[in-house]
Amino acid sequence: MDTTAAPYAFGDLQGCLAPLRRLLAELTLPNDTPLWFAGDLINRGPESLATLREIVGFGSRATVVLGNHDLHLLAVSAGIRRQRADDTLGEILAAPDAAELLDWLRHRPFAHVENNMLMVHAGVLPQWDATLVLEFADELHRALRADNWRETLATFYEKGPNRWSPNLKRTDRLRVAFNAFTRLRFCSPDGEMEFSANGTLAHGPAGFLPWFEVPDRRTSDMTVVFGHWAALGLILRENVVGLDSGCVWGERLTAVRLDSDPAKRTVVQVECDDCRNNR
Repeated sequence: MDTTAAPYAFGDLQGCLAPLRRLLAELTLPNDTPLWFAGDLINRGPESLATLREIVGFGSRATVVLGNHDLHLLAVSAGIRRQRADDTLGEILAAPDAAELLDWLRHRPFAHVENNMLMVHAGVLPQWDATLVLEFADELHRALRADNWRETLATFYEKGPNRWSPNLKRTDRLRVAFNAFTRLRFCSPDGEMEFSANGTLAHGPAGFLPWFEVPDRRTSDMTVVFGHWAALGLILRENVVGLDSGCVWGERLTAVRLDSDPAKRTVVQVECDDCRNNR
């Protein structure tokens, strides 16, 4: 019998450390309970540096996939992108342990699979099964760990293509995977990604669907756990768990106990009034 504790998965923290601590205090978990974080640990919230240090301090107990804000930090540190007005990354970049924190971050994966559950930050394209997802995630992971990671990361922020094809060359294939894992919300049934819309399910562009509602999605036989989409709030379905409930916008921080039986999954949330970012 498998006696491994079911993991608790957390939505986007974005530098909101106080709500995370309140949530953990309410959960009162055993010290060996696995903690899954669906990316965007930092940025826009008030305690990005302390939040990142807290997650690093969990050691092997924490499983983290990279989100777009985490990668934005790496890109800023590498001189690829500039900080935005609402970024809260300066304290990380100026910290005495900045090099160690950035190195830890770029060694995080883009996807994690365990017990028929797949965690990514944003989404996966409907043409990809779990084998392809892990293949592309591993390719991105190795590229980000390599000595020339800065040059490679810069290519991920270049334009196009926005449509998946099995015939894509390596650079284009990695760019599509990078954008799907970290930015995807809506896509067409044939794998074209749309990045301008970020509203609710009812406000998708014509011809596009939420990626997890595309018919015949090849990861529908497993539970996909993701964050990134604050406008959705909590999504809890048999094979989809959407965790971003808008903590950094003063809404709630969510944790879901990922029991292998969907009917036994439980949700705990705390208010985030003290972590409001006024856009």
